[in-house]
Amino acid sequence: MEDKQLIEAARRAGILDSFINMADEVETVSDDTRIALLAAMGRDPQDVEDVTPVPPVKVFTAGKKVLITPAGSGEFTWQLTLENGDQTQGETHSGNLINFTVSLPTGYHQLTLSQNGQAWACRIIVVPPRCFEPRALREGQKLWGATLQLYTLRSENNWGVGDFGDLKRMVEEVGKRGGAFVGLNPIHALYPANPLSASPYSPSSRRWLNLTYIDVNAVEEFAASSLAQSWWHSVETHDALLQARSTDYVDYPLVMKLKSAALKLAWPLFGELPEASLRKRDFRRFVQNGGDSLRQQALFDALHTHLRDLDLGQWGWPVWPDAYRDAKGADVAEFSERYASEIEFFMWQQWLAHTQFSACYQRSVELEMPIGLYRDLAVGVAEGGAETWSDPALYCLNATIGAPPDILGPQGQNWGLPPIDPHEMKARAYQPFIDLLRANMAECGALRIDHVMGLLRLWWIPADQEAGSGAYVRYPLEDLLGVLALESQRHQCMVIGEDLGTVPKEIVASLRDSGVYSYKVLYFEHDKTFTYRPPQDYVAQAMATVTTHDLPTLRGYWEGGDLTLGESLGVYPDPQVLEKLRGERERSKQGLLNALHLQHCVPKGTSRHTENMPMTPDLNRGLQCYLADSASALLGLQPEDWLDMDLPVNVPGTNTEYPNWRRKLTRTLEDMFGDKHIDALLSDLNQRRQVVSAPSAKPSPSLPLRTERR
Repeated sequence: MEDKQLIEAARRAGILDSFINMADEVETVSDDTRIALLAAMGRDPQDVEDVTPVPPVKVFTAGKKVLITPAGSGEFTWQLTLENGDQTQGETHSGNLINFTVSLPTGYHQLTLSQNGQAWACRIIVVPPRCFEPRALREGQKLWGATLQLYTLRSENNWGVGDFGDLKRMVEEVGKRGGAFVGLNPIHALYPANPLSASPYSPSSRRWLNLTYIDVNAVEEFAASSLAQSWWHSVETHDALLQARSTDYVDYPLVMKLKSAALKLAWPLFGELPEASLRKRDFRRFVQNGGDSLRQQALFDALHTHLRDLDLGQWGWPVWPDAYRDAKGADVAEFSERYASEIEFFMWQQWLAHTQFSACYQRSVELEMPIGLYRDLAVGVAEGGAETWSDPALYCLNATIGAPPDILGPQGQNWGLPPIDPHEMKARAYQPFIDLLRANMAECGALRIDHVMGLLRLWWIPADQEAGSGAYVRYPLEDLLGVLALESQRHQCMVIGEDLGTVPKEIVASLRDSGVYSYKVLYFEHDKTFTYRPPQDYVAQAMATVTTHDLPTLRGYWEGGDLTLGESLGVYPDPQVLEKLRGERERSKQGLLNALHLQHCVPKGTSRHTENMPMTPDLNRGLQCYLADSASALLGLQPEDWLDMDLPVNVPGTNTEYPNWRRKLTRTLEDMFGDKHIDALLSDLNQRRQVVSAPSAKPSPSLPLRTERR
């Protein structure tokens, strides 16, 4: 096979020829990588793609002509079925435009083309030009809220991990102080059978919820069950609960052991409810609406738990006995029949999680918060989870996604998440993407899309290869943005795109024009001389934050604790890299201090030099106020900085070296919101955000792009 043939085959598959490496040079993708990624897609470089009269899907923007020209030869008959069921039909010849004679509204329509007994279907998706934006933002208001990792919350009532009861309390406390939203880490389904797999960014499924967050005390059957209450009041349970609450890091195995035991005791009481009861009818409706996806999730969790108890494959389905690796196989079907009650038990838990999360959002509506809750959509799912098990054809399981080498990660990053096959997604008329958005836009006012550049391209790494031996694979950006806008408008859910890292130029304008809000982190908003962007020059169509889950807290950043921690954990094996980072940090701190003085965000008597300058309450407050003054429409602040905490929740580049996704807040919700200093801070921040300003069309000064981290 000639290299030219391979290159052309890779291009047709969406594999890009080259990329910009960390030396800012164009690096060509190797033939070995092309071959491996084509194989991962199940594509033979020598195959010729089939040409059908119409593609499986076409996306058009409302107000523009819907132009479809059948390929092939001869006469065709066509029938168009609108989303509302209306139909129209006609005839056309290959090469001629189909004249629909009707105006197509936004939505999902179906075109069927027929010829000589054969039929071809094409979904026609008509989309709005922009995503939904809340009225408050359209009117120029500047909103603020708290962004948090739900599991970090401490309270007097939870079981050692933040839960939906804590979330409701958080919504109430933020809402009554003028906050517009509470932003969450991904709350996707994880692994009840393997609670140590706790990363919210490596979920089992992105369509269902993390059962860890169920507030067990709020479950009616738990409160009403004499068996459950007897267990609850036992000395053993009291001692275990005290242990779970007292730790500084979430003890997921203990927490899940307690919650699982409690819900198992409550479950029989639910089964005794009459089918005609409102509660049972609501559950049956939830199961019906959840369809096969919900059943597969519950089946996976039940089977995973069963095999774990037999000590057979705790990690995930790729290490299960062969008979259970095929979700459609006879042995799985037999298990499904034999353990129907266990499967229904997990569906019931999903229903509990759904109803409790919904109650949190409804509370934000009652408080008239302009956004309420915003969720976070992870970039992918884990290899061993429910989604890849139940629908392996959608994923390229012989590849993973990550990031190419950069200065902070010279070996590159491998996130261990198998990519969705863009060709399979298109063959299914984007239904997997639609289902994903619908599941994550329900019961919230905003959706943050992690690594939003994945709508354009993802860094694919062949199985068993180093992260640097990969290539970018292209995704249908304009189509996906169109579907995103349609579902956003229908759910009245705004979209925030996490666009940190290496951002391709071709996606920036598309995201802005589609109404996707950008993501601006204080630490990165400076030029090459570490002169920080003035607040008034921040991008208006954006969410401004101090930090992210992958970056240090304010105290951690100022004291360089993240660099010291990274050094001790082996994240920075090259001393020269670490020395360079420390030097940049000192320059960055001086730039921040200069900016705070220029904007009068610290007292006049504050030192103007950062050398040996500790983090102080004035400095902490000043940094948050500086960001509160920004022109960005949204401001997200994290409780860790209100509490002046130093340790991060996640250290990128580590696995077992650091207790990622486990660190709790240092104080309970009751203590935090009872603190007069925190109350004064939030009052000040709220006042600063009251300035109404129309979004500016003036482009912001160009700043260097940051490398992506996870």
